Amino acid sequence: MSKSRYLTRRPVLGALAALALTGAMPLAQAQGNFPSKPITFVVPYPAGGANDMLGRLVGQKMGEVLGTASVVDNRPGAGALLGAGIVARAPADGYTLLVGGLATHAASPHLIKTEYDPVKDFEPIGMIGSAPIIAITANDSPYKSLKDVVEAARKDPQAVMYGSSGNGSPLHLAGELFVSIAKVPMTHVPYKGGNAHIVDLIGGRIPVIFDTATNSMPLLRGGKVRALAVGATTRLPELPNVPTFAEAGYPQFEFSAWYALFAPSKTSADVSAKLSGALAKALKQPEVVSKLRDLGVTPGSGDATELRAFVPREYQRVGGLIKTAKIKAD
Repeated sequence: MSKSRYLTRRPVLGALAALALTGAMPLAQAQGNFPSKPITFVVPYPAGGANDMLGRLVGQKMGEVLGTASVVDNRPGAGALLGAGIVARAPADGYTLLVGGLATHAASPHLIKTEYDPVKDFEPIGMIGSAPIIAITANDSPYKSLKDVVEAARKDPQAVMYGSSGNGSPLHLAGELFVSIAKVPMTHVPYKGGNAHIVDLIGGRIPVIFDTATNSMPLLRGGKVRALAVGATTRLPELPNVPTFAEAGYPQFEFSAWYALFAPSKTSADVSAKLSGALAKALKQPEVVSKLRDLGVTPGSGDATELRAFVPREYQRVGGLIKTAKIKAD
């Protein structure tokens, strides 16, 4: 190659390199300035419930940490799959996040055909928290302990029913888990969401419910129901006189509703790290800790690595329970 020809090509190659660098700058600059606009938190449930309150609380506090506004978008439907699907298909820029959990990433995908893969189509941001299962009964119920419930069921398999908010709900899954561990027949009575199962429990038409702490703590504080056992490793500070399932003789019972934050898959590592860091900081704020505990939620770490390892295990565990119990969607 002649010297003149080489000199002719050098400016061309330099121009091409500069052009490539210029084309890459907007993406790098956008990631470096993240966030530069409000972040949307998609809650796959109606407004007013525990998931909605969690989304609004976490969204507000993360926005304050990141220096931006937050918007909550309620997208209920299809066992929480509708909202999750919207986030799975959203641009992977960190501006659309999912307040997901047990339903979106462990239960509903085994019950209803999904348009997303709960493991592959999301980038874990961090665990918001978990709410243990609490076995509750009516105040005038003859059952004073889990042992009383089990003994009654063994005497008459048709006598003891447990209610839930629907097939495949956390309440139903918890009940089936307890039935399998206790090896006792109990009849599941599914309700079509709402509070009908609670109304029937208080009215004595349903003997027991394996409810989440988010749902049952307000009832317990109001003196409307009585707790038999809590599905936590230790007794809850709010319920010091209520034994754990392990203390009641069922140490294998481990089941909690859990809540976590997800971004679409392929969200950049830098953006994901910023979001995870903001979540972790928010979860350490005394005001957030207090409000989460008021909701019956034990605050999580906000660590992405922890959530990334947890989701596949939980997906397989809950899927196995659904298969073994032959649970079908409503």
